[in-house]
Amino acid sequence: MDQDITSQLRQQESEEKEALALLLERHLSRQEQLFVQKTKMGTAQSYLGSVTLEWLASRVSFALQLQLFRRKYDQKTHNIIRDSETIEELQQRPLDWSRQAHLAQYLAVLKNHKFPPILVVISKDWVNDPNAIEWDSECRADVSVDDFTSLDKNDSIGLLNIGKNYSIFALDGQHRLMGIQGLMELLQTGKLDIYNKDKKATGNPITLDDLIEEYDLDPIALQSLSKEKIGIEIIPAVIKGETYEEARRRVRSVFVHVNRMAISLSKGQLVLLNEDDGFAIVSRRLAITHPLLKDRDEKDWNSRVNWDSATIASKSTVLTTLQALQNMTEGYLEDKFPQWKSKNKKNLISLRPDDQEIEEGLKLISKLFDGLASLPSYRQLEQGVKTYELRRFNHEKGGGEGNFLFRPVGQIALAQALGFLVFGKEMQLESIIKKIIYFDEIGGFSYMDRYQSIWYGVLYDPMKKRIQVSGKKLASRLLIYLLGGVKDDLEKAEIRRALAEARTIEEKTIDFQGNFVNPKKGRFT
Repeated sequence: MDQDITSQLRQQESEEKEALALLLERHLSRQEQLFVQKTKMGTAQSYLGSVTLEWLASRVSFALQLQLFRRKYDQKTHNIIRDSETIEELQQRPLDWSRQAHLAQYLAVLKNHKFPPILVVISKDWVNDPNAIEWDSECRADVSVDDFTSLDKNDSIGLLNIGKNYSIFALDGQHRLMGIQGLMELLQTGKLDIYNKDKKATGNPITLDDLIEEYDLDPIALQSLSKEKIGIEIIPAVIKGETYEEARRRVRSVFVHVNRMAISLSKGQLVLLNEDDGFAIVSRRLAITHPLLKDRDEKDWNSRVNWDSATIASKSTVLTTLQALQNMTEGYLEDKFPQWKSKNKKNLISLRPDDQEIEEGLKLISKLFDGLASLPSYRQLEQGVKTYELRRFNHEKGGGEGNFLFRPVGQIALAQALGFLVFGKEMQLESIIKKIIYFDEIGGFSYMDRYQSIWYGVLYDPMKKRIQVSGKKLASRLLIYLLGGVKDDLEKAEIRRALAEARTIEEKTIDFQGNFVNPKKGRFT
């Protein structure tokens, strides 16, 4: 008896599911309807659903194209023209079109790609027509823009009308929309232009053939990307009972707050989270494994890596930053693993290296840091000397040694030079480290702010009395020169000339004795 009842219940449940499936299939086959769940947070009502990338790219426009926002609108860049009349409209940073190609490639190339849902507003023509019958005598809306058909007694799930007579605009996720539109253009035309921030074409376009060849992609699988789905949350442009101005303020308020809450990640945080860049992965592992960098379980221990900021404060006890470690890792290993870098000539992105390459890269950079840890300057840390004592210039509050090795820009320049010598010139790291130890012992890295230093005018700006990052390339070339990596006489002369120029102020060059000299007659040639 019980078995018969159970069997009947199961059959009834199966029939109900089948009936529901047929009902949904009939309704969802209509292009003008979207299956959604109604939600409400505070007074803000919205609908949650999902759409194909192809649909999103063709049907959704950028927020500032919404009539509720528009004043002076640039049709090309999709940004509001900045002037005294439109400053109140600038509720979000302008669209950065230089990101489109990278976002499109991310979707095309990475198998585990994922974009968060996009927040959009849905509108109709009558919203912007003050004479439309939908506005009553008090200029309030008689109806809401959204046309929702409930499918349950709680009015929580149902079908939302999204027919061609509706306009849809992205409030949050405009760069995601930009990337998806770029992907669709790439799939449909076979190429995608590379833009700068203001949507001016730069360089050669990306081609679908380049992607297929470079990343061994399946052309059929690529075309199927257009049918992938992304989450979408929809809010109505006007709700019943609102005036036009009230609706505008409500939508603008949502627009402002969702973007204000989206805090940009710092450079250090980007390195920390990056799982596709081989140099970032290796630098993170280096920071937590190498004795010179990793934290120790000691009472008065101060972390030696700034995991967040790309700069070091004057009183900071850190030795370097995670961003600098990534740049050092890239500078040292780029000749060994050129495939880890993005294919700039074709404007293509890089992919995560395999685990074996990552392990090899970690061993190589760890060996470099073993050598660096033996430098006299770094050995002072084990004697209790604080990093800021060695980093600060003498004229700064508290004074210091102004040591090249305690400045991120110096660390990066050194790693780049050593990478070139080891992997480009095939010199032995051990012999190079011995030369660097000697150079450090005779004060070669100390007191950059004194004219006796080779780094004076290169990494130290004597006029502004501060570090100048622009001298990093020359600093790296000088290190290569000093360590015996330059054999060509013309190249040697060019480096000496560049050094003289770096030490030239108002057409007067400062030599290593502090005298103003003619660079052609001084000790630079």
